[in-house]
Amino acid sequence: MRRLLLVLLCGASIAHAEKHPGMDALVAEMAAGDPNRAAELTALLERAEKQPAILEAIARPAEKTKPWFSYRPIFITEARIEAGVEFYRKNAELLANAEADYGVPAEYVVSIIGVETFYGRIMGSWKVLDALTTLGLYYPPRQPFFRGELIQFLNLPGTRGVELDLATVQGSYAGAMGLGQFMPTSYVKWAVDRDSDGRIDLWTSPADATASVANYLAEHGWQTDGPVTMEMTPGPGARRLRDTGLDPVFPLSQLVEWGYQPAAAVDPQTPANLLRLESAPGEFAHYAIFNNFRVITRYNRSPMYAMAVHELAMAIAERVGE
Repeated sequence: MRRLLLVLLCGASIAHAEKHPGMDALVAEMAAGDPNRAAELTALLERAEKQPAILEAIARPAEKTKPWFSYRPIFITEARIEAGVEFYRKNAELLANAEADYGVPAEYVVSIIGVETFYGRIMGSWKVLDALTTLGLYYPPRQPFFRGELIQFLNLPGTRGVELDLATVQGSYAGAMGLGQFMPTSYVKWAVDRDSDGRIDLWTSPADATASVANYLAEHGWQTDGPVTMEMTPGPGARRLRDTGLDPVFPLSQLVEWGYQPAAAVDPQTPANLLRLESAPGEFAHYAIFNNFRVITRYNRSPMYAMAVHELAMAIAERVGE
């Protein structure tokens, strides 16, 4: 009898063992006492698979492992510029309307979509459920962030007209989705139903996708007609700065006093910072970066990402204007 009881207890323990560490606590938090919601969430999370390749990928992103001279050629290519011009011209009216409403130049919206997904050609092949479960429950360095994104993802259906099959929808290894690679929280806060069809579709609706990117930048402080960045030439004895971050905390005139000459005329009182990027092995280019550069880094924290977006935007705008 005692042996039978032990077998039954072990069987019950196995039956209730959570598939992922912290899964039961997550379900309890989200379900808030609703047994039907708890069962739904448990069934969904049990379909998720831990992906070791995602843990490896997030530990070595290109923004952290490559210098600028290696990173830049990934995005500033003839193919990406030409595809950007095609995307721009195909969606010119949508982009013009979004620029009028949000104050963000169309070329920057197009460029972000180009850098993120090559204008929809590469939107990610990972199941978002797997990605966010892996990072939210198995990646301690950023677990609070990704656990929060997992919660937002599981709550997406029905939120602001979002229609998704959570078990199958695909995205990046970090859980970003659609043409502009929105994380779930960004989807909830800043995605836009621009075509007014009652749902937000960032995969197949260029209207929704472009307006959502523009809205994201506007909501993060984009200044209409404000500068983004410009090259600065260091003179003899120019002061070498320590890393001062990406926020524009000095007037441009201060950078000039430190020995850096601007490549264009900008109001000397414009808040700026100084960025140094390795343009060739052992060689460095210097840039004044302004508020709108900082805004781009809210999309991706890497200054190299922001510079790639800027350079691709300039190349696209030049071709469109020809």
